[in-house]
Parts: sequence; structure tokens; C-alpha cells
Amino acid sequence: MKTSKLVMIGNGMAGVRTLEELLRLAPEQYQITVFGAEPHPNYNRTLLSPVLAGEQSFEEIILNDLAWYAENGVELLLGRKVVKIDRRRRQVIAEDGTCADYDRLVIATGSTPSRLSIPGNRLQGVIGYRDIAGARAMIETTRSHSHAVVIGGGLLGLEAANGLKQRGMDVTVVHLADWLLEKQLDQSAGDKLLRALQARGIRFRLGTATEELIDNGAGRVCAVQLAGGEIITADLVVMAAGITPNTELAERAGLPCKHGILVDDTLQTYDPRIYAIGECANHRGISYGLVAPLMEQAKVCANHLAMLGFARYQGSSTGTRLKVAGIEMFSAGDVPHPGQVAGMRGACPLHDWQIELASNDVLAWT
Repeated sequence: MKTSKLVMIGNGMAGVRTLEELLRLAPEQYQITVFGAEPHPNYNRTLLSPVLAGEQSFEEIILNDLAWYAENGVELLLGRKVVKIDRRRRQVIAEDGTCADYDRLVIATGSTPSRLSIPGNRLQGVIGYRDIAGARAMIETTRSHSHAVVIGGGLLGLEAANGLKQRGMDVTVVHLADWLLEKQLDQSAGDKLLRALQARGIRFRLGTATEELIDNGAGRVCAVQLAGGEIITADLVVMAAGITPNTELAERAGLPCKHGILVDDTLQTYDPRIYAIGECANHRGISYGLVAPLMEQAKVCANHLAMLGFARYQGSSTGTRLKVAGIEMFSAGDVPHPGQVAGMRGACPLHDWQIELASNDVLAWT
């Protein structure tokens, strides 16, 4: 008989995987309520780029449809943004007044795209690419406009640039670092990726800061001004310059946060009734954004919610396979800073076999 109440704030990949694991371990233990700020069931965020590029539909990236929640007795409250956690009363309260009691609470609020603090960052046509709403706004813009600037040469920014290019837009990527994917690749691999993307018609401005987004006089962005004065025409600006963990709700509830909600090796916060998982959590100083670590966290969190109590999350390997615009890559280990490369070559001969594995494959620093 279900006697305890479990509430989850967030309906993304990490949170719902936790529920899948929990239902496998202890299907009768909880009455489960899930608050989702978006109006969609759980979907695969990593496949937003194929949707943007026109290779898949939104319906095809759904991971758990509405029937799954019903079949597992999960109450799903879509379009309900939670605005308060009352730890004393053990209640969660949504923007529309919906209230749910909990015995255990899981915060899985994810992250949001960081917005550069520059003039014009709130103009119409300036979009953060992180969810279905952002992808749909970008697709709609491609139907009536032709020039896009993507700020950020990380994984998400490059995927956005490729998708917009495939939909016929003229695309320029502005990136502050001297090479692409500098957190995953060293400069040699980053340069190979750059050449491959340039061959697809995408333009780049590397080692360059964005100074201002220019208003067309009617409240819409029309151009991007770079440090140094260069101006690039832009009907659409995609902000992809990093992410910020969604911790505001936890902070207001008095939970300790520092670049994420602080959790221990059980994914438990400083309140023993509350867990945090995914991109909103900070474990041993790290907030993970890749899928594999979040799935590992889900297993541990579910283990403790099921009262088994033996699993521990001790961090994840950062080695991962990446795919940017169909280009397969592998990244592992610590990418050296530019000034460290020469010194590390002698100590780590593996650097010498950083090679192009095939016409579209790049191996990063290992």
C-alpha cells in the first residue's frame, strides 16, 4: 500500500529516469506527483538539434508519453511552475496555487541558458536554446528571416548553428575562446572541427567578445556588434554561451547552493527529506551537463528513495562521445590550457596519437 508521498519538481530526463529506477525497485512505495513547468511530457533534450534541422519531429523525441505516467500511477501536472517550497509544512506550491504535500521531495529543475549582460539582450529575436519552446521559436524565425548569429561555440551552439544553416539561414558563430569546444577538445582537434563546419558554409568569429545587440528601432534585434567594432547582420541571435543551474527555488527555501544545489553522495541536500539531481545539483563541486552522469545519479537517488540505502554517487568520468552536426568525436581526460600543451607532450605521449580517425571523426586529448 502506498503510504508516503513523493513530489518531483521538474519533468526532464534526469528526474524521470529517477522515477523509472524507483518504480523498478519499489513500485508501491510512493504516491508520486510531478510538476512540469513545460506543457510537454518528458522528452530527449539532446535530440532538439535534429528537430531544429528538420530531421525529426517533436513527437519523435518524446521519451515518456502521457500514457506512461497514467500506467504507473504518476500524477503529472504540466504547465505548473513551482514557486515555493515550504519545508516546515512539507509542501510544494505552484504559480497557479496548486499545492502538494510531500514526505520526500526531488528537485530536478535543470538549468537555463546564460544571457550575456550586454545591451540589447532582451530584444525580440534573442533566444536561449534549451527547450522545445526555444527550438520552435527558431524554426518559426527561419520562415521569415535569413541572418542568424549564434553566441557560443560549445556543443549546443554548434548544433544550433548547423540546424539553422540546414534551414537556409546565413549563420555566423561568435565564440570568446580561440577554438571550438575548448572544454572538450584541445586546439588541434578544435581546428579540425572548425574546418569541417566551415566547409558546410557556417562562418566563425573566434577569440571575439560580443559587445552589443542592436535594435532595429522597433524592438527587434537587427545586428550584433563585436568588440573591435565589427557589425554582423542578425535577424535572430541565439544565446548559447553556457548554462546556469536553476537554484532560485532551492535558495528561497534555505537550501545551501553554490553553482548548483549542494548534495552529498546520496544526492541528498542539507534537508534529509529533499534530494536534488541533474544539472541543478552540485556534487563535490561539479554540476554535470552530460547525459551519462545524470543517469548514474538517477540510479543512486532512486536507491535511497526506495530505502535501500547502499548506493553512493562518487562522481562521473568526463570521457564522452560527442556528435556535432553529424561529426563524431571522442573526448576524455583533462584538456590542457594553451600554455600547457608543450610541457604536457613529453609527460603524456598519448597526445601524439590525437589523430583524425576517419573523414568525419576527431579524437580529443586523452
